[in-house]
Amino acid sequence: MESWNVVFPEAQRVELRKEPFDPALGRTEMLCRSEASLISTGTELQCLGGVFDAGTNWAEWVKYPFAPGYSTSAEVLEVGPDVRGVRAGDRVFAAHPHAQYFKTDARDVRLLPEGIDAEQGVWTSLAVTTQLGVRRAELQLGETVGVIGLGLLGQLVAQYVHLAGAKAVYAIDPAASRLNLLPDRPGIRPLAMDAAAAREEIRAATGGEGLDVVFDVTGHPAVLAQATQLVKPFGRVVLLGDTAVPSRQTLGPNVVSDAISILGIHSLKNYREWTHPAMSELFMRYLLQGRMDVRPLVTHRFSPREAPDAYALLTNHRDSAMGVLFDWTRLD
Repeated sequence: MESWNVVFPEAQRVELRKEPFDPALGRTEMLCRSEASLISTGTELQCLGGVFDAGTNWAEWVKYPFAPGYSTSAEVLEVGPDVRGVRAGDRVFAAHPHAQYFKTDARDVRLLPEGIDAEQGVWTSLAVTTQLGVRRAELQLGETVGVIGLGLLGQLVAQYVHLAGAKAVYAIDPAASRLNLLPDRPGIRPLAMDAAAAREEIRAATGGEGLDVVFDVTGHPAVLAQATQLVKPFGRVVLLGDTAVPSRQTLGPNVVSDAISILGIHSLKNYREWTHPAMSELFMRYLLQGRMDVRPLVTHRFSPREAPDAYALLTNHRDSAMGVLFDWTRLD
């Protein structure tokens, strides 16, 4: 058996390769055929670019040839003898690289309920990551929040913090095209500017106090210092964008004097009693209830055969795209 797979053979190169695939299953494994997969823009472009500080998670993780991606909706074709609760014909989410066929342990998939389609299901990994970030902030009802960077993660954070009862959500990004994708809900205030320029705007809007919480979702080394200047004394800054070059990152001049807390969170962690399966189920429940919506965030669909074009679009015209999907039904 063979599978078409998206591969970065080296930095700055993208290929679709047909590679040998062994379909034999272990007792708790399942064989899946992809329906759709979502490009995690920030992560995958960083992996494609290949610029990392030595000793970082990035440098240890990205080895070429590299298989990108971790957001796939798929149909289950076959299950091992010890698999329970999932059967052939079911549709699942898996944190698997972009591939036509794959095997995975049954405990690592999330069953997609009726009413959740493939294009919604592919957001599950990012929805868990952002939910972790919001839980890490331990938001209180009525707090004011800033979200810097309205890419995939920033869009989901804005929806979550609105659901969590924020009094005001300041969504900060210089690209108006990204701000236009925010849900039209009371309290979400788009600011078409960078974080440095937003400082005076936010001070004016909050009577000089600043924000309770700011999420830095950019992964840009310069933004952390700017984010710390948007919060009030004893405010919290949550890092959801992990820069690949922390040697260029500074804390800012007021972290100690204003008693600012800088909080990190990693996508592989749980948060207290909230496990990945529980957070995935909550996200899907919000989708079914209409309390969250990812459909407007899908802006481009490519055949996997067009993988180089998809990454070129994101590299050269990032502000013109949001959710970029590979449609695995378009291989033929």
